[in-house]
Amino acid sequence: MQLDGYDPGQFYDELFLDKGQPRAHAESLIKWMQQLPPEDLQKHLETAQVALFNMGVTFNVYSDNQGVEKIFPFDIIPRIIAAEEWLELEKGLKQRITALNLFLADIYNEQLILKDGKIPANIIESATGFLKPCIGMKPPGNIWCHITGTDLVRDKDGKWYVLEDNLRVPSGVSYVLENRRVMKSTFSDIFQTQAIKPIDDYPSHLLETLLNLAPSNLPDPTVVVLTPGIYNSAYFEHSFLAKQMGVELVEGRDLVVVDGYLQMKTTKGLRRVDVVYRRLDDDFLDPLVFRSDSMLGVAGLMEVYRSGRVALANAPGTGVADDKVVYAFVPDMIQYYLGEDPILANVPTYLCWRESDRDYVLNHLDQLVVKCANEAGGYGMLVGTQSTPQQREEFAQKIIANPRNYIAQPTISLSQVPTLIDGQIEGRHVDLRPYILHRGDRVYVHPGGLTRVALKKGSLVVNSSQGGGSKDTWVLMDNG
Repeated sequence: MQLDGYDPGQFYDELFLDKGQPRAHAESLIKWMQQLPPEDLQKHLETAQVALFNMGVTFNVYSDNQGVEKIFPFDIIPRIIAAEEWLELEKGLKQRITALNLFLADIYNEQLILKDGKIPANIIESATGFLKPCIGMKPPGNIWCHITGTDLVRDKDGKWYVLEDNLRVPSGVSYVLENRRVMKSTFSDIFQTQAIKPIDDYPSHLLETLLNLAPSNLPDPTVVVLTPGIYNSAYFEHSFLAKQMGVELVEGRDLVVVDGYLQMKTTKGLRRVDVVYRRLDDDFLDPLVFRSDSMLGVAGLMEVYRSGRVALANAPGTGVADDKVVYAFVPDMIQYYLGEDPILANVPTYLCWRESDRDYVLNHLDQLVVKCANEAGGYGMLVGTQSTPQQREEFAQKIIANPRNYIAQPTISLSQVPTLIDGQIEGRHVDLRPYILHRGDRVYVHPGGLTRVALKKGSLVVNSSQGGGSKDTWVLMDNG
């Protein structure tokens, strides 16, 4: 079996301690894989890819001239997380999202963290995700971030770091569920011998979170998923989650504000909508409040929201916490609001609006990763160690022109997982995006999450839009 010669090299490997030495929690998987005939793993991969194709597991790439829709790449070798390690991650994620929610509630109301000087006020006021129309708002239960996808990475020493927070419209959970479904059918015998935490109840947890936002006096609240439409990069996920929850998938044109309520057009007339799981960005929600040219949202939606007659998840304005400059202050938020030390560390971050940080960044561009404060999907980023002098000069000019808009971080040697590449097993770098649901009375962390893998050799960029794929993530039970 190809695993016999697999060498983790200098990186932290999620399945191997050293060449020929599996980690304790991966031993049974490795042993099972080594008993397979060499060609079987490739056959399993091809079977899984065909299954995903038939299920329509796709994503859209706007910049790809070859076509809009692509099958989401998948690798057959899973990532495994030991039970005790997951417990620590779970604690850290709950702590972080609790502090972020308190921060959002604060900056749109009393702004105590700004008045006390823990975060410079101009950093919040200049954030593109800080929405002045949301000032003074109080969502149901004062919960702003109902669904969060937090990106985690592991360095070469095995330490976990939070890479970024995604509070606006985090995507990817549908791939988590579909990957597991395919793995269970492809590797059915290994699932019977492994104590792996089940994940297929996410849609019921999500629906429970959404229903919890509806006014308590409603016997049968109506929940909808609001999508920008079929050309959105995550449309597959929008339709998948709506179907799994048994709720309507709607576009802005399907909704209208009548008599002070949000109403859905149906063949039987208008039907009141009580909770909207919105999968479009704030700017497009309501042309009367945000972008006047938006054809995707609903005119008057924000007025209905302010009056408490409809709930939105996530709340408008949560994008300020996705700003990569604001990210640098999350450890301070945890200390300020909870009086606790962060369980999960941030990646050390240089803020280019600080003169000393900016000087350091400009002099070390060949060693750092530079990110635009509000870009996503691997765009607006310079990986210094893999850049050309021309690219570094271009980024230097961008930083000088708009220092508030850039941060820089040391290059993290992302952990790797054995990956099947052209019939051979090679190490490829991964990150992890767990999904967190905040109901108010409790915070639920879905076991595992989306393991994204950089399929290009040596690449540290895992985003699907940049050639990345995904793996199934196995969180072992306590007796695993």
